[in-house]
Amino acid sequence: MLIRSGDLVEVKTGNARGTRAKVLSVQPEKGRVVVEGVNRVYRHVKRSQKNQQGGRLSKEMPIDASNVLVVCGSCGKASRLGVKVAADGGRSRVCRKCGTDLGVLKRPKAARAAAKK
Repeated sequence: MLIRSGDLVEVKTGNARGTRAKVLSVQPEKGRVVVEGVNRVYRHVKRSQKNQQGGRLSKEMPIDASNVLVVCGSCGKASRLGVKVAADGGRSRVCRKCGTDLGVLKRPKAARAAAKK
């Protein structure tokens, strides 16, 4: 999954369509992401030592990663992500609309070998 926590994304489907918000967490094994302010539900909590107030707590639940697109920092548009492989073997995320580099996915083999030593 190319989406990382902290990315700015735009929701493409559902009640929150068009909303731009930050990714709070990613669940790659399930293919889901938690987006700030999207898919909020109420959790009914009984009074306890830990939670003395009790009542209804609002929290975000995960949505499918296919329902969001990453917003590119340079062109400002929501676009799909691609992977660009450098000559030294490193991989990075790339905006499909403008081609801007959006961060490193995997460091080059030489840099990983040096880090292990």
